[in-house]
Amino acid sequence: MLIRLRLFFLLLAGWPAVQVRAQVADTAAVSTVARPATLAGTRKAVLLRVAVPSVLIGVGVLAHSPKINQTMCQAKQDLQAETQELFRGFNSHGIDDYTRHVPLAMAYGMMATGHKGERTAVGFTLIYLVAHELDEGVVSHLKRYTAEPRPYNPQDLSSFPSSHTSQAFLTATLLHEQYGRQYPWLSVSGYAVATATGAMRVMGNKHWVTDVLAGAAIGFLSAETVWHAYPALTKLLPQKVAHKLLLVPSYSPAGGAGFAMGLQL
Repeated sequence: MLIRLRLFFLLLAGWPAVQVRAQVADTAAVSTVARPATLAGTRKAVLLRVAVPSVLIGVGVLAHSPKINQTMCQAKQDLQAETQELFRGFNSHGIDDYTRHVPLAMAYGMMATGHKGERTAVGFTLIYLVAHELDEGVVSHLKRYTAEPRPYNPQDLSSFPSSHTSQAFLTATLLHEQYGRQYPWLSVSGYAVATATGAMRVMGNKHWVTDVLAGAAIGFLSAETVWHAYPALTKLLPQKVAHKLLLVPSYSPAGGAGFAMGLQL
């Protein structure tokens, strides 16, 4: 039982480290003379960053139903039962509703205190908004198509994948991209909070392990896709328009908050 649980936490906490190591390899490749071996190693690192989360999503799909893969589905159910036995009565008291946003708050906290990141505050915010929409789109479609019953309520068919975990890993990955090179401890902190968020979803019987692993992978890939596509997307805008874009916070009387984008004329 404990071996299975340790393996789950190792997967959830350990695979983002591939991103950190791959990013170090990318930086080394740029700062040194481009050699075939170095370039090949960089390509492998990038492929690994895509392959690992893709495999996790695939595992979640395979474990969805006994009709797809009975062995993996049974393993998912057994691990859930063992987790509940070990953490009987666990209640996060809603903490996981907030921890998924902590890495994003850390990023804005750094920007607010004058720490320059890889992107400007406006650029970072635009990346977050687009990545968030991409993440929400993928997660909501998968929830609808798979109709996975939640562990605690078979009538609730919105278990796969975990939206809380995907959002947590999305914000942790953006934090890593924005400040990870300068402040590695921020990357570690962000991914630690994201891992804790996913763990609480399983321990609280809100999600299956496969929901959390797939959610983490989707959040990671959504952030990485938009982050690396952003420079190319900005080139599509006329230079004069790009310099006149404004992004300001907006608030509603009901207490909602968000951002509004405008154009200086």
